[in-house]
Amino acid sequence: MMYKQLTLQQAQATVDEWIKTVGVRYFNELTNTALLMEEVGELARIMARQYGEQSFKPGENANALADEMADVLFVLICLANQTSIDLNAALQRNIEKKSKRDAQRHKQNPKLL
Repeated sequence: MMYKQLTLQQAQATVDEWIKTVGVRYFNELTNTALLMEEVGELARIMARQYGEQSFKPGENANALADEMADVLFVLICLANQTSIDLNAALQRNIEKKSKRDAQRHKQNPKLL
């Protein structure tokens, strides 16, 4: 099934609709936080094998990176919905904060030159 591109607001609405129709209800916030950590761990495992020194075991899916990133995003969106966070507005504020705070910091970091 091919999906259209989604804005963050559309993604939040789509996840909310999926939870209410297919998923029955949201898991509580603590459960979803634990699930988020689990999904981040699965993403880290693939990153360590694909870009780090570890190797894939026979039968492991070396092409699962995008799927694991999507799993992380899905659970993060669930948590945002549950806690009434507008991810679009939050991301915009975060970029503004980083832009002010780090306006010269990275340019002056000799490790990045």
